[in-house]
Amino acid sequence: MSQIRGTSPSARLFVGEKWLVLTGLLGFGLAGICAVWVLIYGGHTSPEGDVSKAISFDAALGIFLLSTAAVIPLSGMGAAGRAVFRWCYIALALFSYFAETVQNFRGVNPRFVKGGSQFDVTVGSVFAFVALLLVLFYLFLAIQYFRRKTRRLHPELVLGIRYAMLAVLLSFAAGIWISVNQGRFTGMAGNIIWLHGLGFHALQALPFTAWLTGRSSLTEIQRRRMIHTAGIGYFLGLAALGWQTYIGSSILELSVLPLLAFGCFLIALLPVAVLLLKAGSPARNERSHVQ
Repeated sequence: MSQIRGTSPSARLFVGEKWLVLTGLLGFGLAGICAVWVLIYGGHTSPEGDVSKAISFDAALGIFLLSTAAVIPLSGMGAAGRAVFRWCYIALALFSYFAETVQNFRGVNPRFVKGGSQFDVTVGSVFAFVALLLVLFYLFLAIQYFRRKTRRLHPELVLGIRYAMLAVLLSFAAGIWISVNQGRFTGMAGNIIWLHGLGFHALQALPFTAWLTGRSSLTEIQRRRMIHTAGIGYFLGLAALGWQTYIGSSILELSVLPLLAFGCFLIALLPVAVLLLKAGSPARNERSHVQ
């Protein structure tokens, strides 16, 4: 298991989460199968299916589950609480894989069923309920990182995870928006999927920033400033993208909000760049001394 230095006691990732990890890896396997199908037969399956969408969904859910499995040991939850979350989330994820993959192969839109059988309508309805449960269970997990006990165990890492959880909840809100909107597109050129996807990637980006600070020689105050900078920058970038989408405009147009979002994401990446440069400096100095 991975161990992180810089906090006390040592923070070990993935501990006790083998089955959640395997469920995440299953997503990559399913995405690979779908990708082969698309290469051979194309993505569209009549009348409403699109196997290429299953590729992105299965892979994204797999990444999300792996990232979640990594940080659960830092949540401060007891064995019983972790078991409830783990097995409920695995069951919900397995149904999600089934609905997204099988229904697209069958030519059915798994979320917004048009002219399907009673089975298809039932799967779509259950899929919507499962999506809601995924949000509620994750809200339960997110709350754990805002407890004092959890913060005391791993200060920097938990601070980064807190910001990541806020971003993830914003992504879940975007997912609910897609469901209520009956699709990802809104207004003239708005696409909610960008907000939905980028928010989830905070679960990799922000804990990674916190991990880098823990391996650095910075003071505690400097480490916290780095994490706050990354977290606030990332969240404000998402907020700007969300507002641009809300007004029905493309996030790729050259206007104030997309440029503001781009600037915020650059600020969020700045601590990572600084920490990586600092980490590389000793190696460069050592090589120069050898020469």
